[in-house]
Amino acid sequence: MKKIQSALISVFYKDGLDSLIKLLNEQNVTIYSTGGTQQFIEKLGVPVVPVEQLTTYPSILGGRVKTLHPSVFGGILGKRDDEQHVSEMKQFNIPEIDLVIVDLYPFEETVQTVNSSTFQGGDEEKEKAIIEKIDIGGPSMIRAAAKNHKDVVVLAAKKEYAVLEEILRSQNGETNYEQRRSFAIKAFDVCTAYDTAISNYFHQSVVETPFNKEEKIMRYGENPHQNARFFGNLDELFTQLNGKELSYNNLVDVDAAVQLIGEFQSTPSEEGGTTFAIIKHTNVCGVAQRSTVKESWDAALAGDPESAFGGVLVCNGEIDKATADAINEIFFEVLIAPSFSEEALAVLKSKKNRILLQLKQQPNTKEQFKSLLNGVLVQGTDEGNYTEWKETGGRETTDAEKGDLKFANIVCKHLKSNAIALIKNKQLVGKGCGQTSRIDSLRQAVEKAKQFNFDLNGAVMASDAFFPFNDCVQLGHAAGIAAYIQPGGSIRDNDSIEYCKQNNLAMVITGMRHFKH
Repeated sequence: MKKIQSALISVFYKDGLDSLIKLLNEQNVTIYSTGGTQQFIEKLGVPVVPVEQLTTYPSILGGRVKTLHPSVFGGILGKRDDEQHVSEMKQFNIPEIDLVIVDLYPFEETVQTVNSSTFQGGDEEKEKAIIEKIDIGGPSMIRAAAKNHKDVVVLAAKKEYAVLEEILRSQNGETNYEQRRSFAIKAFDVCTAYDTAISNYFHQSVVETPFNKEEKIMRYGENPHQNARFFGNLDELFTQLNGKELSYNNLVDVDAAVQLIGEFQSTPSEEGGTTFAIIKHTNVCGVAQRSTVKESWDAALAGDPESAFGGVLVCNGEIDKATADAINEIFFEVLIAPSFSEEALAVLKSKKNRILLQLKQQPNTKEQFKSLLNGVLVQGTDEGNYTEWKETGGRETTDAEKGDLKFANIVCKHLKSNAIALIKNKQLVGKGCGQTSRIDSLRQAVEKAKQFNFDLNGAVMASDAFFPFNDCVQLGHAAGIAAYIQPGGSIRDNDSIEYCKQNNLAMVITGMRHFKH
C-alpha cells in the first residue's frame, strides 16, 4: 500500500472533480496545478501550488509549453526504491508526485464541431482549430505516470474520479499495486484511442473502430460467468426514459431491433407505414406494417405471441396510450420508439425495471466487427434489399404481392441463416431460422403459421439464399404460398423456376443474398 501525499492535476473537463479535490485536501495531499484547473481549485478554497513554482518557468508559447520540464516529469518518473533516482531528485529539488490527474484536449469533439454547419470559418481556420487540440503535455504525463504505476496513480478520464474517491475514502488515502496497475491500463487505452483518432484525421480515414470509443463495463456478458465491455456512446442514439441499466444481451437485441426498424419508412406511404417488430435472441419473431401504431402492434404480436414474452420491442411511430395499454399486458425487456406520448409513458413506467428508449437517430456505422480465432473480421454492413427485380415464375406478381415480397425480403434479411420468412398482408405469419438446411427452416415456418392458425393461401415466401432444389417451392405450394423471392445463383435455379412456371406461381430473383450468421 502507498499513501498519496502529492498530486498534479490539470484537466480540460472539471465536472465531478470538486468532490475528489476536497477529499485530497482533507487527507493533506499537496496539490500542484496549472491554468484553468488551478483557478478552479482556488475557487473551491483549497490550497494549490502553481506548476510554475516547480519549473521556475511561466507557461509559454500560448500555453503549448507549461509542464514539459524535468521538475514535473522527474517527480512522476522517479523510482522511489532506486537510490540513484532518490539522490538525483533531492539534488535537483524535485518533489515526488504520487497522483497524476490529467485528461486530454477534446480532439474528436473539435473535429466534429469544425465540420458542422455551425462553425464559422474556412478550411484554414478549421485546420488551425483542430491542430491546436492535439495535446502534447497531457499524453506525455499520462504515459509517464502509467509507466511508473508501481509508485504513481494515474487518472486519464473524468469517469475515474468517483472510483479513486471511493478507494481513498475506504483505504485512508492509500492505494495498492493492483489498483494502480488497473488505472494505468485504462490510461494507456485512453492514449491509444487518442493517437488513433489523430492518425485517422490526418489519413482522412472514414473508418472508425469501436475500440476508439468510450468504454462501458457491463454487469456481465451473455452469461453471468462472462465479463463484458461496450465501446461506444449510447447517448448519441438513445434517451433512456425508464428502467434498469442495459445488459449485454439487451444491447445485442437492441442492435438487431434498430437495424430492422431502420429499413422501414416512418410515415405512411405506398411503400411504408407504421411498422412494429418484436425481437427475441436477435431474430424477428413478430413484425407487421399497418396504418396506426396500435394496429401494427396487434398484428406483430399475433404473429407469435408466445415468443414475444421477454422480447425487445421496436416501432417507427410514436407510442400512444392505446398502444401502451395493449403492450402493458405482456412482459417485455425493452421498448424502442422515436417518441412516446405523456399518457403512454405514464402507463409504461408503471414497472420500474422496464427499459424505455427514445431513438434519437439511426447508427451511421458502415462496418461490422466480429472476433474469432486470434483476430477480428471486419465487413461492410448489409445495405439494400435487392439489386434486380427479375420476374422468372409462371406469372407476373400482383401489386399486393410485390409489396409483401419486398417486405418479406427485408424481414428475412434480419433472421439468422438459413432463413425463411412467410408474409401475408405485411405481417410475419411464419418464420424459420438458424437451421442447417433450408427445407428445415421452411418446415419450421409452416408449422409456426399453423400453430397460430394463419391461412397461408396467398402468402409469400422469402429466402435469404438460393433454393438448391425445388423442394422448398413444392412444400410452399402445398401450404398455399403463391409467390417467392430469392437471390438466385444456384446451378439448379431452373428446377424451382420450372416448378413455378408449371404451377402458375410467381417468383422473383433479386441477385442479392442476405446471409446472417
